Amino acid sequence: MPKDNCYHCGIECNSAKIDFDSKAFCCNGCKTVYEILNQSELNCYYDLEAAPGSIPNEIKGRFEYLDNDEIARQLIEFEDLETSVVNFFVPNIHCSSCIWVLENLHKLNEGIKVALVNFPKKELRITYRKSEISLREVVELIASIGYEPYISLDDSKGPESVNDRKLIYQVAVAGFAFGNIMMLSFPEYFQMDEYWLNRFKPFFRALMFLLSLPALLYSGRDYLISAYKGLKHGILNIDVPISLGILVLFMRSTYEIVSNTGQGYFDSLTGLIFFLLLGKIFQQKTYSFLSFERDYKSYFPIAITKIDGQRKETNISVHDIEQGNRLLIRNEEIIPVDGILIKGNAMIDYSFVTGESLPVLKRSGDKLYAGGKQTSGAIEMEALQSVKQSYLTQLWSNDVFHKNEAKNIKTLTDSISKQFTLIILSIALLAGVYWYFMDPGRAFQVVSAILIIACPCALALSAPFALGNMIRIFGKKRFYLKNTNVIEAMSKIDSLVFDKTGTITSNRQSEITYEGKQLLPEELSRIKTLLRSSNHPLSRILYAHINEKEMEEVLDFREVTSKGIQGMVEGLEVKLGSAAFVGAPADKNLDTAIHVSLDKKIKGKFLFKNAYRTGLKHIISALAKGFKISILSGDNEGEKIRLEKLLPKGSHILFNQKPEDKLDFIKSQQEAASRIMMLGDGLNDAGALAQSNVGIAISENINVFSPACDGILDAKSFELLPEFTRLTHLTMGVIKASFVISFLYNIIGLIFAVTGNLSPIVAAILMPISSISVVLFATISTNILSKKLLP
Repeated sequence: MPKDNCYHCGIECNSAKIDFDSKAFCCNGCKTVYEILNQSELNCYYDLEAAPGSIPNEIKGRFEYLDNDEIARQLIEFEDLETSVVNFFVPNIHCSSCIWVLENLHKLNEGIKVALVNFPKKELRITYRKSEISLREVVELIASIGYEPYISLDDSKGPESVNDRKLIYQVAVAGFAFGNIMMLSFPEYFQMDEYWLNRFKPFFRALMFLLSLPALLYSGRDYLISAYKGLKHGILNIDVPISLGILVLFMRSTYEIVSNTGQGYFDSLTGLIFFLLLGKIFQQKTYSFLSFERDYKSYFPIAITKIDGQRKETNISVHDIEQGNRLLIRNEEIIPVDGILIKGNAMIDYSFVTGESLPVLKRSGDKLYAGGKQTSGAIEMEALQSVKQSYLTQLWSNDVFHKNEAKNIKTLTDSISKQFTLIILSIALLAGVYWYFMDPGRAFQVVSAILIIACPCALALSAPFALGNMIRIFGKKRFYLKNTNVIEAMSKIDSLVFDKTGTITSNRQSEITYEGKQLLPEELSRIKTLLRSSNHPLSRILYAHINEKEMEEVLDFREVTSKGIQGMVEGLEVKLGSAAFVGAPADKNLDTAIHVSLDKKIKGKFLFKNAYRTGLKHIISALAKGFKISILSGDNEGEKIRLEKLLPKGSHILFNQKPEDKLDFIKSQQEAASRIMMLGDGLNDAGALAQSNVGIAISENINVFSPACDGILDAKSFELLPEFTRLTHLTMGVIKASFVISFLYNIIGLIFAVTGNLSPIVAAILMPISSISVVLFATISTNILSKKLLP
């Protein structure tokens, strides 16, 4: 078949293109969006008689309450003068076409900037322009195309509890029908030949038919609807064979009753639905118990500075923030919680939240939103609530910051799952034809058993649970990863690149000396005041070293990456940084130093004797067995001899590296086919972290990391780095073993089903057990491996 370009997006269609209205489309998503935009042959709730883009009246009237500002504020996650962000639970998200349509909402209304779907949680996060579209209009738009969100202001009535109740009701109806049909079938089971039984046999059979209807149409409706929607969008999901099995049993049973040739298989049909739903409940309970989503976020290893009533500053973990706490936010720090600006003028970059990097000016009394980044010195704010860990991690996991990786285990699993359904349907068809000629009475049972027993769920679940459980384990050991893809990416790494300052050196153990003109207490106070606004590791070390009290405020604060900081403190210019930055003569001493300039006069310099992290020699030695190791430093060569003794021969040790130099080094290594994991401080190394295949920020009481980094390693767990890297390889081995178990289960089950030795009811019982067994294997295996390697 000749190839055409998709009429909607312009991408070249493959041989499986979709033809519609004499036009070619590359996928159902493009076709659906085209239908919506052109108001032709809509498969949604748009009024065909209405003008394009209009909302039907029955939908308009239902969401008027969202015009109430008090209600809207409870739903909106972020809001400024121009932009708002809202997150919805959308139960009708069920396939990739749904994702495509919802993530192209901006084509339906230009007021919507970005729409992102979290498919596993069925959540839709929308960023929109308030001046062009209101919250009510956003909800009306997505409801009008068949994706009405679940909206509840009462957390106790969340979507999960509603769905749980519905599933229990479905199980109850199916169980009632199954039990009663079994009871009505007893006479025919035992082939009783009684006058009254024979006389009322048609009545009993009709009663079984009627009892099966609520089981089919209510209890089994989710399988049927999911299969229909999947087929409608050209997708063979796992519910297709299950639905076929249900319908085959129902139609065959109905035919036997209508033709009076038998009692049918209504007992098998209702029993099948009952055990499928019972298995679903058991699966949900098991997955909930094992869920890594529930608790791994609580280990987010980021600190924040809390100011008490005596103006004493202490570092606390972000999850210890309470309502009313006064927090110090330094330059380039992320605001961890909604709050009110108390002191200082803020320039907040909300690109972490909205994707737009234009800083917003905030003054004392203004509200600040979690996820914003302060870009103009230090400010003080009061927390309005405790930290929502899931909100911070959701921002971090934003698709905007994802790296384009090659094919991974997920794409492999998805590909196998899609082919799996097609293979099972083919086997069921061939077996059905064979048994129809050999034993017609068993043909329908065999086909149903094949369609039900074979399930790719175990295949699809093994990777998420193995990777997810390992993320949870890493989190407990203070190694926080953005998502499960990072573990797989780490398992493919062959080169490690370390920053020096704050990564392999400890901020807490450095020895500091001063050389130069004596500094007066007032001058030390000015220096400390300027240092308070900076989050560079050396700034934090020197700030803690100076005992004088800081002054009130810094004006015109400026931080030049890898060079230094400057600002006006009590009317006097203070500059701290490299010799070139402050205007001092070139330094012959190669030790790490911060030079001081006060009122454009060179005063001297603070010298730092680096203290390397505990066990660094052992760590490097263990890592060198499997990785090429490089060290990049923005400092001069004062530590070169010492580092050469630590690293294997031939390792790259580069000094005087600017951020762009580190980035170029990573690129050059990748062009030589190396897969690199970079470990840095997350601020000066942001570009290199983003460019590397895996970027890890080292955290030591610091609230700075790049959104593009893939993980945050607490400095206390740095010595476990060799064990973390080894566990990533072992986790991939567990996943491969899970795949083997899943394939064996399906092969053995199919052999029994094809040979006619498996009933549909038994198949319905075994299907969820297979998924649960693989999930338990993946979870328990990763737990055992981690206990062996991690202390």
